[in-house]
This record gives sequence, structure tokens and C-alpha cells, in this order.
Amino acid sequence: MTLHLVLASASPRRAELLRATGIAFDVIPADVDETLRDGETPAAYVTRVAEAKARAIHHRAPDRVVLAADTTVVIDDHVLGKPEDADDARRMLGLLSGRSHDVVTGVTLIDTGGAVETRLDTTAVEFAALSPDEIDWYVASGEPMDKAGAYAIQGLAARFVRQINGSYTNVVGLPVFETVQMLAGLGYPTRLSAAPR
Repeated sequence: MTLHLVLASASPRRAELLRATGIAFDVIPADVDETLRDGETPAAYVTRVAEAKARAIHHRAPDRVVLAADTTVVIDDHVLGKPEDADDARRMLGLLSGRSHDVVTGVTLIDTGGAVETRLDTTAVEFAALSPDEIDWYVASGEPMDKAGAYAIQGLAARFVRQINGSYTNVVGLPVFETVQMLAGLGYPTRLSAAPR
């Protein structure tokens, strides 16, 4: 079976992770409302947004399998999305400093028949204590501005991470193991025919 997969995401990080699996895909970014609703739990939030992204692209490409994901950072039951500005990024990093938080991702697949499957993955991340100077330095780098929780574990913020419990790729934005398992569950070949040379 040929896999006609579409990644419904503008995130270069998700595309890089998916490309590393060896699975071919096209990118069609989805533009949906990612506003957190009153009383919405983190799990419900990432599920709703991931499914909205997948459905938006499925309507445009009904003959393709669509993959979408949404990731958020959670601390004290509060969802930390992308910072609105530098001050908001400083606020988020101050909350994460010296503590553990959860990174929650919803991954949705819609097959050509319109069947929807969504899975959740959660990773616990522990930050070292950050000084005000470290926070200012990191915010000045610009890296936090389009990242949930105002940091990129695969970037400069790697120096702040004391330990993680769970999937590293989930923290980057796409839990690769779970994604490949979901695709395999649709009956698509996801294993390489030969070891890379």
C-alpha cells in the first residue's frame, strides 16, 4: 500500500521528526483557532486542536491520510501556549524554573475513509533553577517566541533541562514512536525494507 500522507502542520520541527522516520509525506499547514476554552483540560485542548487541524486538511485532500498534532506545556494545571510577547515568555520561564512540568501532545490521524484516531502522549520535564539573567538571555535569543511554554528542548533551552521522563520527541512536538504505531495500525508499511547504509 502506498502511503499518501499529509502533515497538517507548519512546524519545521514536526516535519524534521517525521522525515527522520523514512516515511514520505507532503506538508499542508492547517490554520485553526488554537484559543484555549474556559474550563478546558490540557488533554481536551490538544485533542480538539489536533483534530481540528486534521479535519481542516482532510476536507481539502479527502483522498489523503492526514496527520496533525498539537503540543502544550502544563504546570500547576495551567496550559502554557506560545508566549504573546517577551514579557509573557519571561513569565512562563519563571514558572518553569527549578520545577517539573508536563508536555502533552495530541496526535490525530484521519484515513481516506474519514475515520479519526487520536492519541495522547505526556512527558515530564524538569528544569534547573534559572536566574533572571539566564531568562533574559534566552528570551533575547528569540527562540521562545513561537514555542509552547516558551522553550525549545532541541535548541538553546537544552541547557536548562535536568531530566525528562518519557518521549523526547514528544517534547519537540511529535511523539515519533506513537505516530509510527498509529500509521502501522492503518496497515501502512512503516518499516524500512533494508538497513540504511
